[in-house]
Order: sequence, then C-alpha cells, then structure tokens
Amino acid sequence: MMNNMVQLVKQLSGKLSPSVYTSLQQQSAAARHSQLRQIQRELKKDDVLERPLSELPFVIFDFETSGFSPDKGDSILSIGAVKMKGDEILEKETFYSTVYSENPSEEVLQLTGLTKEELIDSKPLSDVLPTFYEYIGKSTLVAHHASHEKRFMSHATWQLLRTTFVHRILDTSFLTKVVHPSLKLVTLDECCRHYQIPIHVRHHAMEDALVTAKLWQKNIRLAKELGYETLQEVYTYLARQQRST
Repeated sequence: MMNNMVQLVKQLSGKLSPSVYTSLQQQSAAARHSQLRQIQRELKKDDVLERPLSELPFVIFDFETSGFSPDKGDSILSIGAVKMKGDEILEKETFYSTVYSENPSEEVLQLTGLTKEELIDSKPLSDVLPTFYEYIGKSTLVAHHASHEKRFMSHATWQLLRTTFVHRILDTSFLTKVVHPSLKLVTLDECCRHYQIPIHVRHHAMEDALVTAKLWQKNIRLAKELGYETLQEVYTYLARQQRST
C-alpha cells in the first residue's frame, strides 16, 4: 500500500499544485512512520533469544559514511545489506543504495570509490531510510564494528522518523569471542584473513556487507559445533566470561 502511494506521488508530482503534492508527501511519510511503529511493536513481542540460531533471520549490513560522528554533521553515503536465515546467505535478497550528499571530502570519495555525481543524483536519506527499514522488517541486524552503524541508525531514525532505533544489532565479535576467545581479531581484513575469506573490494557498502555475511556464517557454524544453539546461550557465556575477568 505504501509503495503504491509513493509511486502515485512520483507519477503525479508534475501535475499537482504544491499544496496537494505536499499533502500527498505527508500522507506517504505518515504511512511509513506507521509501518515502522508496527514493526517496533512486533519486535517487542518476538523473543529471538531463545529461537534456534538456524532459524533466525539476520540482515548483515554496512554503511559508508562521510565521517564517524553523525551528531557533528557526518552522514550516511551508502548502505549495503544482505539477508541470512541462520547460516544460509540469501545472496539474491540484497539491498544497496547510495544516499544524496553535496560535499563529501575527496579523501572519503577515494576511499569508497563513490563519486560526487552519483551522490548528487541519489535519493535523500529521508527516502532511503524508510525503504531500508522495509527491507529489514523484524530481522536481527549484524555489522562489523556495529557501534558505528548503530550510531548512524539511531541518529537518522530520530532525526528523520522521530522515533528511537530499537532493532537488536549484533557485532560480529559477539560470536568471534565465543569461537576464538584467545584470538585478537579486530579489523574485517584480519578476520577474513583468519577465515580465508577472499576480499575483492573494500570500503564498498555492498561488498563489505557480503564479506561480513561470510564471516558471520562461519562463526555461526563454529558456535553450533561448540554446542551453542541460541543467542541466549551466547549471552550467558559472555556474561560469565566478563564476571571472571
């Protein structure tokens, strides 16, 4: 229903008076907010901690950003994501979008391979973020160095949708600490070298999300081999380890 409304707005935008067009935009935004609130209500009822890891839906995602501090004006430049069910990577169920930006630094452009032209031609985050939430649904989120992605998701969700970010988000280290507690694997490159996961392109949101999914896949399989069947069992182990140190 919401997508139909958005398409209608796009088709009629050149034929409507500004006041009518603005009204339709507001209705579309209201529908998006309503859908997100419904997802958030369902998340509160859905106890993922006790569900088998093999059944859990995950969204593995990555942001390329203009910096590290959304509160200081840094922004999301691109989003890449892929879905998983348990340890199965659903390679056809991906999400990728660049995000409108006027003035990314040359350093960031060189690092990410993004261009000023494609960013200027991209949709604003106010359009991309609700679409990304539709893609996520009720899935548990996973990212490498997830505090970075969580910071930007929390900021953008509040600024654009006026609601709090409530999805469960896990760092890949959540399982790495369980399956390899003695190893100090920090960067995505170090983890991939250890697991012999080939990296073809770095600092591209879609490519990094796919590589992170392969890392998460290997950790889930190793955790299951060690006898961990649920997220709750992993949380319990990590809490005991923390108390003993």
